Amino acid sequence: MLVLAFDTATAAITVALYEWIPGEGARRRGAAEAVDRRRHTELLTPSIAEVLAEAGAAPDDLSAIAVGVGPGPYTGLRVGLVTARAMGEALNVPVHGFCTLDVIAWATGRDEPFAVATDARRKEVYWARYASFRARVTEPVVGPPSAVLDGAPGGLPVVGEGAALYPDVLGDGDHEPLLPTAAALAELAIGRLAGEPGPELLPPEPLYLRRPDAKEPGPRKKVTPA
Repeated sequence: MLVLAFDTATAAITVALYEWIPGEGARRRGAAEAVDRRRHTELLTPSIAEVLAEAGAAPDDLSAIAVGVGPGPYTGLRVGLVTARAMGEALNVPVHGFCTLDVIAWATGRDEPFAVATDARRKEVYWARYASFRARVTEPVVGPPSAVLDGAPGGLPVVGEGAALYPDVLGDGDHEPLLPTAAALAELAIGRLAGEPGPELLPPEPLYLRRPDAKEPGPRKKVTPA
């Protein structure tokens, strides 16, 4: 079973292909990583093609697709989701969504409480708190960095790019991993498909938390003849 995973909810354009044999575990067949806040559209499709070529696989070989659903900025996030849904429909394979904060949390492997914060721009972060890498205890929200630790136990560690951007508020310790990786996403998806405990499978729908900056123009005003 081949699982293609990718996430474009942050500055990372990350793609990975994993092979899963039930009862025998999973192994990585290919991966591609790039960090570029403005070129999600240009980089995602070539990265997918590169990963498939590295593995000697074709799109028709895929058994499932896993995609990060955010939260994240509107433009980058929709690139990954539109691509995942289009590929799923064309190949007739299931598409599973995962909260991008959960993907970062999973990669930490932490068994103690912590929080994840990513860059939401406008001097805000997307964040959530976790009891462990497998268990989120709050809903994802967007707000000022100070909200992440508001009412939290003293010394709660915070990982993610959002924490690194505001060390004066969220601490100056180890904030790794800063960005999600498709490798962690693929491993998370395979674990959940295998029935292991962890974050819930989601439909491939965007988790924006904030209205997009771009708005559709309203109706034209009528001009009253003089």
